Amino acid sequence: MKIIDLRSDTVTLPTPTMREAIYHAELGDDVYGEDPTTNHLEKLAAERVGKEAALLVPSGTMGNLICVLTHCARGEEVILGDQSHMFLAEAGGMSALGGIFPHIIPNQPDGTMGLEDIEAAIRADNIHFPRTRLICLENTHNRCGGSALSSDYFESVATLARHYGLKIHLDGARIFNAAVALKVNVRELTRSVDTLIFCLSKGLSAPIGSMVCGSQEFIAKALRMRKVLGGGMRQTGIIAAAGTLALDQMVDRLPEDHSNARSLAEGIADIPGLSIDLPRVQTNIIYFDLVSDRLTAEELIARLGQKGIKFSRTEPSRFRMVTHCGIRSEDIASTLVCIREAMEE
Repeated sequence: MKIIDLRSDTVTLPTPTMREAIYHAELGDDVYGEDPTTNHLEKLAAERVGKEAALLVPSGTMGNLICVLTHCARGEEVILGDQSHMFLAEAGGMSALGGIFPHIIPNQPDGTMGLEDIEAAIRADNIHFPRTRLICLENTHNRCGGSALSSDYFESVATLARHYGLKIHLDGARIFNAAVALKVNVRELTRSVDTLIFCLSKGLSAPIGSMVCGSQEFIAKALRMRKVLGGGMRQTGIIAAAGTLALDQMVDRLPEDHSNARSLAEGIADIPGLSIDLPRVQTNIIYFDLVSDRLTAEELIARLGQKGIKFSRTEPSRFRMVTHCGIRSEDIASTLVCIREAMEE
């Protein structure tokens, strides 16, 4: 039985070309700054997103934590959305390891945070309050349907941040998906932020790694913080070789994932007992709800599991499916047949 794995784009496997590049990668000790393949990737990553410098880290979670710890001191405050990955799915690292306070405000359905909500969350200069230092954004926004946030929105937040002397960090794990969906150069989505991370190991298919990007001064400080967190690695060229090909070869094929997600979403919309907000489907992530009382969420998961379909449950009757380079159009068609059968059994 073929397994169709729609749990996440993290399940992607390196391409044959990546495996070959890993085998032949020129290596050195990256903690000494001597891995040429890593040095090349960091330069390439910074150039792609329009920043001065970049740093390879093992994961997006570590990258986000490094950035928050570099921007903020203990007892200071970060403004972020209540549906953000940094708040919901990064183990409370900023508080546990940095003593940094997360100030949570609502995410709108499109993944933005209201400008008035952001401004209201900024603390006055008062000894009773923590100092607000940082605003964190996410693009694409995972929990808000994989929505792509526009450059105009980022400019608006940046204007507000500059007025109050704050910095902006972007969790851009899938920033290239956002750029593809909006049909803009990725630099348009990153120029207004001070720092960002993006992942190589999601839709870009590298086996491991994320990039922290920012100014030369910031990355020098982030390098020390990476060491504090145990992220200093040695012959990282075996990671960087795949990461370089991820940027050079895998970005241009992301529209295929978006098209497959749209087809999947449209098919689900036609299945009685399921509900999906089609206008929210912009990239490779879809969310849908079970609204039938003829079966439970557990039964739907079990029935599809027996047919080889893997996906995620995010709320009691809400599910997520994510397309990626391991999913073809024929897999979408098979998945829809299986979902319909499962709902009719």
